[in-house]
Amino acid sequence: MILMRHGKSAYPDGVADHERPLAPRGLREAGLAGQWLREVVAPIDTIRCSTALRTRQTLEATGLSAPVEFDADIYEGTPASLIELIQLTDDTVETLLIVGHAPGMPWTSWELASNRDSTQATELSRKFPTSALAVLEFDRPWAEIDHGTGELVHFHVAR
Repeated sequence: MILMRHGKSAYPDGVADHERPLAPRGLREAGLAGQWLREVVAPIDTIRCSTALRTRQTLEATGLSAPVEFDADIYEGTPASLIELIQLTDDTVETLLIVGHAPGMPWTSWELASNRDSTQATELSRKFPTSALAVLEFDRPWAEIDHGTGELVHFHVAR
């Protein structure tokens, strides 16, 4: 499973937070994140993405082509609500990508990781910048995923 924070966003005047677009840097880094995912991670079966404009643009810039579900609950998702969303994943899905926001993506990554003393977890705990990716592996069905049941195997910042 991969948790991804959206790319660097712009802050145009008069635009509500949910409708903020990506900045040019965000588009570039999201493309780099997609390239890294294709090179390092198993093929992604399903993507769940926040409905915010910047997450949708991030997903498009990655160039990934798995089936996508847009979910408004990811926008202000807490670790509890995001873990519940993960638990509802169909068992035919092997690799799930969630594209969301801070603090939901970093906090959920931290909560799911059992190896919080690893180098990757230390980096993640310091900062989870835009276009960052946390890759976790689990040895159980999606419905049984919970706090501390995953292993953080990669923390990558696309730059």
